[in-house]
Amino acid sequence: MSGRRMMIVLVLAGMLILAGACGQQKNGSNGKTYNIYYVNHDETGVLFNEYATETMDRDGLVQEFLQQMGTVPEKLEYKAPLSGTFNLIGTSFSEGQLVLNFDENYRMQPAITEILVRAALVRTLTQIEGIEYVSFQVNSEPLMDASGALVGVMNADQFIDNAGNEINTYEKVKLNLYLANEEGTGLTAVTRSVVYNSNISMERLVIEQLIAGPSENEAAYPTINPSTRVVSVNVQDGICYVNLNSTFLTQIYNVTSDVTIYSITNSLVELTNVNKVQISINGDSNVTYKENTNLSTVFERNLELVVP
Repeated sequence: MSGRRMMIVLVLAGMLILAGACGQQKNGSNGKTYNIYYVNHDETGVLFNEYATETMDRDGLVQEFLQQMGTVPEKLEYKAPLSGTFNLIGTSFSEGQLVLNFDENYRMQPAITEILVRAALVRTLTQIEGIEYVSFQVNSEPLMDASGALVGVMNADQFIDNAGNEINTYEKVKLNLYLANEEGTGLTAVTRSVVYNSNISMERLVIEQLIAGPSENEAAYPTINPSTRVVSVNVQDGICYVNLNSTFLTQIYNVTSDVTIYSITNSLVELTNVNKVQISINGDSNVTYKENTNLSTVFERNLELVVP
């Protein structure tokens, strides 16, 4: 082989090795693509841009996503959710819940704008592994919506993609709830008017209202650990399947196990489509609550615990 031909072979071989190395580097990348949500220009819905990042850790992704959502996007039809006159004071994370704490100016947003900002933030941040829920605070106090109702914890399922006006639909309903009496040995029936986002099922609304506990004007006491989170709620053949996180098992109130179980059951059975209730913890119903109640039981209404 001539010297010139040998040189060409070596150059080609080097190019192949370099190309292979580049290909391995690309295939070995740990990058991932997410959706960053924005409010549309007309403030009738939310839109998203794809965003690629090499960041892997939860806290790093949270800060990176929040920075993106505070930067005015190139597309004129997009509005950055965090580019308003309010400021994000801080964030905290515990047991799958990310808390966003804003200053008082957050309340100054028009009601529809605030809902869309909230939808964009929740949809974006719950893509991060480990973040199941997002909750909002203003000056470290839980956020209340325009009607004065507690917003509570949220996940992406509570907002419809590009829902336009649907995402802003609120309805008012009267709920019959069962909370504890003062001794924690019986149930007290209360009727509560609630303004709620119609994207949420009535069954989930009942559970979240029980977790929130009694209001100031109700002569009743809480039955469920307020840090409990709803994993899922669905109804099949008249049975409501309530899936809660493990915090539910830690009872911080002085109430009997029956009071807690039938607080949930009796309240849900007040709904026309529910006859029985099955409770599980992170999808597992083979769990004992307070050492004497097996959650594999399908519970039915029990009015014997209700006291005047």
